[in-house]
Amino acid sequence: FLGLIGSIFSILQFFSSPLTGAVSDHWGRRPVILMTVMGLIASYSLWAASRTFGVFLLSRIIGGISKGNVSLSTAIIADLHSPKARSKGMAMIGVAFSLGFTLGPMMGAYLATQTEEGEVFYLRSALSALVFSVADLIFIFLLLPETLPKEKRVSSVTSGFQAAVDLLSPLALFQFSAVTRGKESPSEQNLQNLKILGLAYFLYLFLFSGLEYTLSFLTHQRFHFSSMQQGKMFFFIGITMAVIQGGYARRIKPGNEIRAVKRAILLLIPAFLLIGWAANVTMLSAGLLLYSFAAAIVIPCLSAVVSGYG
Repeated sequence: FLGLIGSIFSILQFFSSPLTGAVSDHWGRRPVILMTVMGLIASYSLWAASRTFGVFLLSRIIGGISKGNVSLSTAIIADLHSPKARSKGMAMIGVAFSLGFTLGPMMGAYLATQTEEGEVFYLRSALSALVFSVADLIFIFLLLPETLPKEKRVSSVTSGFQAAVDLLSPLALFQFSAVTRGKESPSEQNLQNLKILGLAYFLYLFLFSGLEYTLSFLTHQRFHFSSMQQGKMFFFIGITMAVIQGGYARRIKPGNEIRAVKRAILLLIPAFLLIGWAANVTMLSAGLLLYSFAAAIVIPCLSAVVSGYG
């Protein structure tokens, strides 16, 4: 059931991301990302105020719709002109993701244990998320410049929505129809490369999300992990990813990304075997270490390669 709730969130993010991107192609990145963060503020406010499952579910729906800001952040980095700057920017997005993955579960578990009598156990976690979202809004408003010049924007939102429809159709998505309809359609060879990269993206994220949603259940049932122990586990994963992305991934030279991705994906094989067959915490930790290293490399490098195609 919890997996179903997570799937609803991801499905809404799947639908909202292309639409958010389409609107930002016409209006610009800055105003649209501000709107998505305001949506997250509304989502966390509802979560903090919720006392029924229906209100909580509504907060998750609003949160899923507002999560188009994740792909929008990648688009902002892709707007940069320098390949070196794009590559470093993608790595820094990965670092930010890893830090959230590191600190979020730990903070949530800790705040849940500090609940006072009469409080619902999730109140402090929800309020903490709300505070971070408000801080994010202020930071973007004061410091983020517009990265998409007016001369590069689409003439109308309608044309952007046509591209969004292509992104929402699985068949058109893997055919990169939205790219071929653009002003600067890629060559046949580049289009074929993009299709391969898109398939690699999909298969990797399919595995990543599957492990992410089942890892908590696996460790609870097999090793009887408490919420705090699970928080420490995700802290271990996140800090490993952050160290690899900050120290290694961002130093991968342009042109060497695919080679690094191949090595990282090969590491996923022993990682999943160790996690699946783990008879003790040591085996589990070894599998998570390999998995974290691979996860730190794949997405930033693939994002940097794709952004290089314009």
